[in-house]
Amino acid sequence: MLTKTKRCEKVIQFGEGGFLRGFIDWIIQTTNEKTDFNASVVVVQPIEKGMCDVLEKQNCVYTHISRGLLRGVPTVEKKVIDVISRTVQPFQDFDSYLALAENPDFRFVVSNTTESGIVFQEEDKPDMAPTVSFPAKVTLLLKRRFELGLPGFIFFPCELIDNNGAALKKCILQYAKLWGYEEAFSEWIEKENIFCNTLVDRIVTGYPKDEKIDLGYEDNMLNTSEVFHLWVVEGPGEITKEFPFDKAGLNIIVTDDLARYRTRKVRILNGAHTAMIPYALLEGIETVGDCMVDEKMSAFVKQCVYDEIIPTLDLPKEELIDYANNVFERFKNPYIKHLCSSIVLNSVSKFKVRVLPSILEYQKRKGTLPQNLTISLAKLIAFYKKGTPNDDAQVIEVIKKASVPEILANKSLWDEDISFLAEEVMRYVD
Repeated sequence: MLTKTKRCEKVIQFGEGGFLRGFIDWIIQTTNEKTDFNASVVVVQPIEKGMCDVLEKQNCVYTHISRGLLRGVPTVEKKVIDVISRTVQPFQDFDSYLALAENPDFRFVVSNTTESGIVFQEEDKPDMAPTVSFPAKVTLLLKRRFELGLPGFIFFPCELIDNNGAALKKCILQYAKLWGYEEAFSEWIEKENIFCNTLVDRIVTGYPKDEKIDLGYEDNMLNTSEVFHLWVVEGPGEITKEFPFDKAGLNIIVTDDLARYRTRKVRILNGAHTAMIPYALLEGIETVGDCMVDEKMSAFVKQCVYDEIIPTLDLPKEELIDYANNVFERFKNPYIKHLCSSIVLNSVSKFKVRVLPSILEYQKRKGTLPQNLTISLAKLIAFYKKGTPNDDAQVIEVIKKASVPEILANKSLWDEDISFLAEEVMRYVD
């Protein structure tokens, strides 16, 4: 059994899945190694069935392997993660969960309860043990904390929704009102707790099911990810005095404007995927890595990003180019087989959010349409007409039957009439 260092419990973590273990716990491990943070994590299993029992069987210690290209060089980094001190399962022992509020050393709360985790469910009641929703569980924890006169928490939710910290805070205040808690509690939530909005960026590939990695010991919680990582935290700079990740050499940004980094990620990383994948599938290309090897597809997507997307963004050009370079290095990762078919889900709604804004902004700034992104829209339509789209049946049916001008005029698809693009798009629809 792997051994671990005893440290002060400072972090409550909702979720024991591969992402948090390969991102947040990896960050805390690295920060412990490079600073005097000396923190350990108590993991709360947010749903009834999870992996905490497996984690406990190996003393909550596991191995994480980061793999990818680092400045063009294939790189494999192995790190034993021993920051999790113990786990708590509210569905088995709710009193042990509420007891976490009694420890004054706890200062940080991190979470990844999926995109649907930060929701307000009116059927949750304060006498339920446990409540169903994650925000309701947090509200009960905070109420106990408040009653004990202890300091509040700094929240770092990692759920993939916009303004995740603000959304969590809103739900908690809704429960406080619904359950008739005193106004002083709501004021304490507002004044004594910090809810950071965050943006996370790392592909965590989890347990290596289809390959054998010889560690020299058994590890049923072995975790893998790409080398690249980015965490953008919207919050006061003072948080680094308590959580000194800024001194650990990590790719973490504390900012008062997360929106521009979200836009950068959505337009460049996600936009490159969405612009490329339908076209690639029409060309019979199987993986993202194959796209980067294919001369025609690689040139196409790079022109989309460097020539047409970056000129529409307002961050410093050098920063945008550096981020784009990282994106394409990640796309070439030889350790990840990222199937195009697994990315193509709901491509129309993704295109509306990730690519269409770049087309419209390019036209606004340059007075002309971006050729490659316009081609990507044509290829998207062609893929829905004769490829194998994975989308709502009604969306597929509409595109299959309608003409290009009708498709582009359909506000239910794009939230606006974009039929003015029809003449240019029709030049590239086969």
